[in-house]
Order: sequence, then structure tokens, then C-alpha cells
Amino acid sequence: MTVTATSVDQPDQLQPPPASGALRGRLLRLVPAAASVLCGVLLYVSFPPRTLWWLALPAFAGFGWVLRGRTWKAALGLGYLFGLGFLLPLLVWTSVEVGPLPWVALVAIEAIFVALVGVGVAAVSKLPAWPVWAAAVWTAGEAVRARVPFSGFPWGKIAFGQADGVFLPLAALGGTPVLGFAVVLCGFGLYEAGRLVAERRRTRTLRRAAATAALLSVAVPVAGAVAARGLVSEKAEDGTATVALIQGNVPRAGLEFNAQRRAVLDYHARETHKLAADIRAGKVARPDYVLWPENSSDIDPFAYADAAAVIEQAAKDVGVPVSVGGVVERDGKLFNEQILWDPAKGPTQTYDKRQIQPFGEFLPLRSLVGAINKSWTEMARQDFSRGAEPGVFDIDGAKVGLATCYEAAFDWAVRDTVTHGAEMISVPSNNATFDRSEMTYQQLAMSRVRAVEHSRTVTVPVTSGVSAVIMPDGRITQKTGMFVPAYLVQKVPLRTSTTPATDLGILPEIALVLVAAGGVGWAIGSGLRARRTGDA
Repeated sequence: MTVTATSVDQPDQLQPPPASGALRGRLLRLVPAAASVLCGVLLYVSFPPRTLWWLALPAFAGFGWVLRGRTWKAALGLGYLFGLGFLLPLLVWTSVEVGPLPWVALVAIEAIFVALVGVGVAAVSKLPAWPVWAAAVWTAGEAVRARVPFSGFPWGKIAFGQADGVFLPLAALGGTPVLGFAVVLCGFGLYEAGRLVAERRRTRTLRRAAATAALLSVAVPVAGAVAARGLVSEKAEDGTATVALIQGNVPRAGLEFNAQRRAVLDYHARETHKLAADIRAGKVARPDYVLWPENSSDIDPFAYADAAAVIEQAAKDVGVPVSVGGVVERDGKLFNEQILWDPAKGPTQTYDKRQIQPFGEFLPLRSLVGAINKSWTEMARQDFSRGAEPGVFDIDGAKVGLATCYEAAFDWAVRDTVTHGAEMISVPSNNATFDRSEMTYQQLAMSRVRAVEHSRTVTVPVTSGVSAVIMPDGRITQKTGMFVPAYLVQKVPLRTSTTPATDLGILPEIALVLVAAGGVGWAIGSGLRARRTGDA
């Protein structure tokens, strides 16, 4: 009896306490969730103002590891955590003026799209060459997010984190969808290659077809980026233009609303007068035209003679047309308008911003927002109206396309300036509301991508910085600091030829969405067939 009792009890003494084993199990179950958040943060770190673009690759490699083979419920949660890790720090600038609640609400909604992408990636993760299907699913998610709700919010597209990366030339091939697809494909491909290497060490066998697909997932995007370099040129095809950008700066504090608006106008006029004086002194070349930023005159110059006089004096002093960003009321409607002010003729051409910003320039769900916080509705008492026509100013034969601030994030809003003849692009912006946050650098990176996408010089005049001149290959040749008055003057090439991205427009994105739909459909069909076979 004693021997039997010992033989039974001894194995029990070698087992860990039940509580310790349960704790270890719970911790292991948390690993995928923690990895999802960390991979999302890694993706955020790959974005400007940092130049760590390559971190997007391990971010997606880790995301692929987390999602592969998961159930749809697990993938939904893990995808949401990845979205939070990425978007919470990326979009923190939205809280600068209005506090944390709108920031958190925006991220919570946008992360839902990432969660749904996670479900799609998990679904296709068992298909042959799954990195291709998975990268297409990500691109499809970006396509939806750029359109809904409230006309979409494309901020955080993977392409916008690649302004310093080796993949950037792919923007000229197929725009932001192809550039983003290539980055995500390469990241998933790296994980798949690593997984197959580990599998070979474990089983001593190599699945050649899967290994080939994994290697191609990495090699093709890199090779394509190298080949696409030839699509972008800085050659002047219709001569050159000397352009000046004015950054007037803004008052930081101490003025009431109307005084603030007048001060901003005066600051930009003052910097233009300084430019004019330096031209007369021979310190800088005379520009062919001058570009002021968005909201450089929030006082309507068509309604207030004093504002018109300030602009007119500045234009006459510098002696060339000035593009002014104004807030204009017409027929009871507000417009965010660019006005071309000729020194002799006065205002000659206008462009009304078409892609206006929800909760910034118009307030969706106004009654609900007012019930949450009445001060938010008071800050936006009247919604801006949308313009209807593309913005291309013809300035003595030079055609300057206009995409005002937020519009730079939308593929169509920039492309159709080029399809309507723009030989260079200007992105007048006002980032003063967001203080010294990363927002201005994120938006500057968008303009760099647009320069390569359409092989055009892009100028970015900003009220408080960073203003910049960007060459067609995405290089910044001049830029200002933040919250300093400054001007930039540079001769830039005017170009008329178009890239494949300009010619193809939305077609690459549609093709990738169809690939994603086909992959998800294939995965669902395979799952249903396997279930029927199992039931049989």
C-alpha cells in the first residue's frame, strides 16, 4: 500500500501548482494582443517627422504573424488593437484645439476599418501566395476609409509614410494605392519567408511554391521601385517659373478673434513687402507670382475694403500676381477660397476648396455634437460650402494647380488639377491650429508623395510652417521653420507630361480592391467546402 501511494503521489509533486499554470496560460494568450499593439506603434514610428520608413516592413511582418490562421472574432479584436496602436499616436494632433474626446472618438471609429481588414487578412492567410491577397485587403481597407464616413479620412495611408523610402517611385506608377500595396506586400512577404525558413528547420522539407511566392513578395516591390525611378524627371518641359512662397506667421496669444484675423493678414502683407524690398535691393530674383497660404486673409476682401486694400498694396509693391487664401461669403454661403490678385487688375481668378474637412470646416451630426459639447457647435457656427470646379490658375501662361490643405490627402483632388493642365501644384495650408504637432510634417510628406505621383513641382505655403518647395522627385529644396515669418524664392520646372499614375487614375485602386474581394471570396468558399466535407 505504501509503495502504491508513493508511485501515485510522486508525479503530482512534479507538476506546477494549478494557479501558476493558469496564470502562464493567460499571459500567453495576451501575447498576440500585445504584439498587435506594438506592431501598430511600430507602424506609427515609421511615419514623419521621423525618416524610419523601413519600420513599416517589420510592423506588417508582425501583423501577419499575429493574424495568420486566426478565427474572424480573434482577427477582429487583434486588428482593432493594431489600429489603436497605429492611429492613437498618429492622430493625437486632432486634440490640440478641442481636447481629447474628438481625438479618441475619431481613432475609435477609424480603427474599426483596420479591424475589418484584420478579418480579411486572417481569412486569406491560408491561401497560396497569401501575402498578395492580404496586401490587397489592406489597400481595399484604405480605399473604403478614404471615402466613408463624411467623405472619408485618408490620413495614415501607408503611402504617406514612405516619402523618404526606396518604394517612393512606385507612386508614379500607380499612385498611393500601388505604393502602399507594395510596402504592405513586402512586409507580409518577409514574415512568410521567415515562417517557411522556420518550418524547413523543423520538418527538413521546403515547400518550393510557397517559398517562391514569399521571395517574389519581397523582391518584386523592391525591383519595381528601382525600375519606376525612370518615370520621374525634373526636366522643364514648358520652361521654368520663379515662384515665391510667403509665410507670414500668426500671433500666438492676446488678441480677440477679429484682431487675430487682421493680424494674420497684416503679417502676410508685411512679409510680401519685405520680399519686394529685397527684390529692389537685388538680394533675390523677382518671382513670376507669389503664393500666400490658406486663411492668410480670413477677412473677406470682397466685403471689406480695408482687407482688399492691404492685399492690393502688397501685390502692387511686389509687382506680380499674388494667390491669396481667403474666407469668402457669397450668396449666404461660406467658401475657403484661393484668389488670384493681379497688381493692376485686382482679383481675376478664384478656386473654392472642394474637399472640406468634417468637424473642421463643416459639422456633421450638429445636434448630436451640440448635445455633447455646446462649445464645439459655437466654434463652427456656419458650415463651409464645397467648390465645384478644379483649381488651376493660369498666370501669364504658367498653369498652377491648387489643392488646399486637407485636399492633399485625397488622390482625386490632386490628380484632377494635373488632368486639367497644371504644370506645377501648390498646396496652400494653415496648420497654425495644430501648434507644433506632427501634423504639419505628416501633411508635408503627402505633398512629397504627390510630387512624385504626378512628376510635378509642389509648393507648400503655410501660415506658420513648415512651408517648402518640393521637386518632382520628392526632394525638399527649400523649407522654413515653424512659427517664424519667412519667404522662399526659387526657379522651378514647369512640366506637361503625365505619369502612369496620372493617366490611370483610380484604376489601380479598383484592380486591387477586386483582388482583395477575390481572395476573401476564395477563402470563404474554401472554408465552406472544407466544412461540408467534414460534416460528410
